[in-house]
Amino acid sequence: MNTKQLIVIVIVVVLMGALLARPIKGLVTEDKGAKASATSTSSSAFNFQSVSDITKQSINASLAQEITALEEKAANADGDEKLALLDQLAKKWDDLAKYAPQGFIFEEMAKISPKFEYWLKAGDAYRSAYTNLQDTAMAAELNRLAIQSYEKATELDASSLDAKTGLGAAMVTGTNNPMAGIALLREVVAKDPKNIQANKTLGLFSLQSRQFDKAIERFKTVVELKPDAEAYFYLATGYENIGLKNEAIAAFQKSKELAADPTLSQFIDKRIDELSK
Repeated sequence: MNTKQLIVIVIVVVLMGALLARPIKGLVTEDKGAKASATSTSSSAFNFQSVSDITKQSINASLAQEITALEEKAANADGDEKLALLDQLAKKWDDLAKYAPQGFIFEEMAKISPKFEYWLKAGDAYRSAYTNLQDTAMAAELNRLAIQSYEKATELDASSLDAKTGLGAAMVTGTNNPMAGIALLREVVAKDPKNIQANKTLGLFSLQSRQFDKAIERFKTVVELKPDAEAYFYLATGYENIGLKNEAIAAFQKSKELAADPTLSQFIDKRIDELSK
C-alpha cells in the first residue's frame, strides 16, 4: 500500500469515526467501554441508566458499586440535594474520563435548574463521548443529544463562543447540513481567530474536503496555541498531501514526541520511512 492510499484511509477513519478532535490514539486503539454496548440496540434505549450500566462494565467493580450507590441516592432526592448528588456523580465519571453518563447527568441537572452552564457541560460531555465511540448507534444518539444541549445553551446565551463552537462541531458530524455547522464555526473564528476548537474542527473539515492548504493553516494556528500529538499529526497529513515531505516529516516527528504512545510511534515511523524514500 503506497503512502497516498494510507493517507486516504487515515483521513476516512479519523473523519468518519469522529470529525471533532478524536484523540490520535483512536487511529490504532479502541475504547473498550464502548465495545460493551450492543450496536443493535436502538438509540431510544440510550438513557441515563442504560448508558451508566454499559459504562460500568469497563471500570473497576468497587468504583461501579460506589457510583451505583450514588445514583440510588440521587434517584430518591430532589431539589438542591439532588443537584449536589448529581454533581458528585459527574465528578466521579470525569475522574474516570467516561463522558457519556456525564452528559446525561448534566442534562438532568439542567432540567432541574435550567442554567447555561449545565447545558454547555452536557453538550461538551456528549461530544467528548461520541468522538471516542466505536458503537455507531450510541455515537449517533449522543451526537443528537449534544446538538440539543448546545441549542439549549445558545438559547440562554446567544453570545457564547464556546456554545457556538460546540454546536457547529456537532452539526458538522451529526446532521445532513454540515455547512450550517461550518458557518457557525467561521462565525466563531471571525470573532476569535485563535479559538482552538473552532480552528481544529475547520481544519478537519478541510482535510475531509481535500482543501489541504486551508487545513495546514488551521492546524498551524492550533499547534502555535496548544501543541499536541493530534494537531501535529493532522498538520503532517496536510503537508504530506501537497508534497511537502520535509515539513510532513518534521510534523510527524513532533506528533511522535508528544504522543508517547508506542503503537502510534510505530505507525508514524512507517509514514516517515515512506516519506524519506
